[in-house]
Amino acid sequence: MILKKLFGFDPSVMKVKTEIMAGVTTFLTMSYILAVNPDILSVASMDRGAVFTATALAAFFATLVMAIWAKLPFALAPGMGLNAFFAFTLVQGMGYSWESALAAVFIEGLLFILLTVFNIRELIVNAIPETLRHAISVGIGLFIAFLGLQKAGLIVANPATFVSLGEFTPSTLLAVGGIVIGGVLVARKVKGALFYAIVAVTLLSIPLGITRIPEGFSLVSMPHSLEPVFFKLDFHSLLSPNMLIAIFSLVFMDIFDTLGTLVGTANKVGMVKPDGSIPKLKPAMMADAVGTTVGALLGTSTTTTYAESTAGIAEGGRSGLTAAVVSGLFIVALFFAPFFLLVPGIATAGVLVIVGSFMFDAVKKIRFDDMTEAFPAFVTIIMMPLTYSIAEGIVLGLLTYVLFKLFAGKYRELNLTMYILSILCILKYVFV
Repeated sequence: MILKKLFGFDPSVMKVKTEIMAGVTTFLTMSYILAVNPDILSVASMDRGAVFTATALAAFFATLVMAIWAKLPFALAPGMGLNAFFAFTLVQGMGYSWESALAAVFIEGLLFILLTVFNIRELIVNAIPETLRHAISVGIGLFIAFLGLQKAGLIVANPATFVSLGEFTPSTLLAVGGIVIGGVLVARKVKGALFYAIVAVTLLSIPLGITRIPEGFSLVSMPHSLEPVFFKLDFHSLLSPNMLIAIFSLVFMDIFDTLGTLVGTANKVGMVKPDGSIPKLKPAMMADAVGTTVGALLGTSTTTTYAESTAGIAEGGRSGLTAAVVSGLFIVALFFAPFFLLVPGIATAGVLVIVGSFMFDAVKKIRFDDMTEAFPAFVTIIMMPLTYSIAEGIVLGLLTYVLFKLFAGKYRELNLTMYILSILCILKYVFV
């Protein structure tokens, strides 16, 4: 069967309808990047329309590579946090042009390809202890639930306490309604529950005035030209010390962002082998690396695997067909941008909260009877939402794990890769 050959779809245990619904759900939960990425990169004086097109094309290409090469249900797009580092640190903070920043992302992508070819990224992933793998899954769940609560307006910034409970506005109440609708449909085992919850909240938001259909609204529009950002890389600043540090930071952030998503979701869907290894890890990492390289040429920041892929996986997506559907929808989005941008953040907020709760069940697999296992797991989990970064949570958890094992006299439980990673983590905080 062609679907099995292309995407690893097994008709004996998978259904095409389920994979399609899973792909649609993943796309809807991550489609916010089509609006947010151009907004953030415009701070770096990049053309918003061109970045919109570059974002959609980079997501299309990288996710299609994941679908065909790795045959896994993961979706990729320019990453949040990584785009902020591009705009606010590289361009605004360090004074580089956006063209130089794109060149840095391109070099990062090439380095990723080399690290993947020589199995270094796979070595890093396989060196992570089992306890931390489960903690990463739980931490990502807590992190994306926090993102959902933030998008819903239930959690807001507070100058005194950093965060606090938001006001119960119509939009917040509708987001809560989305959580209830999605949760009830999941409890009743309705296929496509999360997708239906997104559609329901979107439709309800229109008569409530939360989502406004603009005048002269048209479902179809021609894609914006890519020309203002396409192949606009400037390599002149690459040998400066600060730029080398910036490239190291990009590599470090993306390695651990991708690692966290792949490990967390793999544990959730039972993809991990008894020996702790993850099948198809190398092609999944290569999709990420190639996506970053091509994305830089197209004119956007680092492309990475999205934690929102868990939304589609929760809907039953298990093969590359799910990723192929996501990939195709990013192409559709180029022509139906006005329609896709109508989906409000509160419509996907509830889905993120529900999926976060799904991932939290891995907490029962953490060894709480051993402090050298339990505390590093706790650090990993709690620091993801508190630092607003999957990568930082993993780094701090890994450092804690190594230190606790060393000082508790359990250094024999550590491997050489863990020591090397710890040194790199420390250097990251010293020089960045």
